[in-house]
Amino acid sequence: MFTKSFRFYDALYRFKDYSAAAEQLHDLVHEHDPRAESLLDVGCGTGKHLERFNQWYRVEGLDLDPHMIAIARQRLPDVRLHEADMQDFDLGRTFDVVTCLFSSIAYVRTLGGLQRSVRRMASHVRPGGLLIVEPWLEPEQYRVGQVTANLADEPDLKIAWMYTSEIEGHVSIFDITYLVGTPAGIDHFTERHEMGLYTADQYRGAFEAAGMDVMHQQEGPFGRGLYVATQRQSG
Repeated sequence: MFTKSFRFYDALYRFKDYSAAAEQLHDLVHEHDPRAESLLDVGCGTGKHLERFNQWYRVEGLDLDPHMIAIARQRLPDVRLHEADMQDFDLGRTFDVVTCLFSSIAYVRTLGGLQRSVRRMASHVRPGGLLIVEPWLEPEQYRVGQVTANLADEPDLKIAWMYTSEIEGHVSIFDITYLVGTPAGIDHFTERHEMGLYTADQYRGAFEAAGMDVMHQQEGPFGRGLYVATQRQSG
């Protein structure tokens, strides 16, 4: 995943409006349960979403990548962060809200991984609480051979990154080439990203198999849609 680019992650995704996304999700949670107090962000990355959620909730984060967790710890020294795999984590407690955003769910790559991850996240949602998952593209939305180029432009950091969209089975493949310029010089490297392509029925099936009632929003914070699932009340 972000084995080399983690150092530049926040610069690469500076275009993301984390504040607007967090406000939208907070409004969604508040509409469902104005008393919600605790939130776990799964696939929290460098903690940019947590930084915003922290103003409304007692937050915790979880990510598999130790480099991302290290950056998040610098950003949020007073927040509990867990280095763990979303497919098999167990924190031994539940939260009012669990989120998995910016298509992090797709990095598990397989349908079985999707099902295991949703089941694990659902087990950490209290009865009546919410699980909010931002999906990756569905198979029919994915375009093979599409060329994408981006530029991060800061006074002492310039990054050009480019890739074509490929596919292997049900996995989208991106071999990303980065060209990084700093006052110390110019460097370049490549990095492979593999993200599973799941259908709407497969997403819904994973939530329902985990014992949750689920609805789908077409847009979501970044135009990729949003699955909003409620943990069924016991009895």
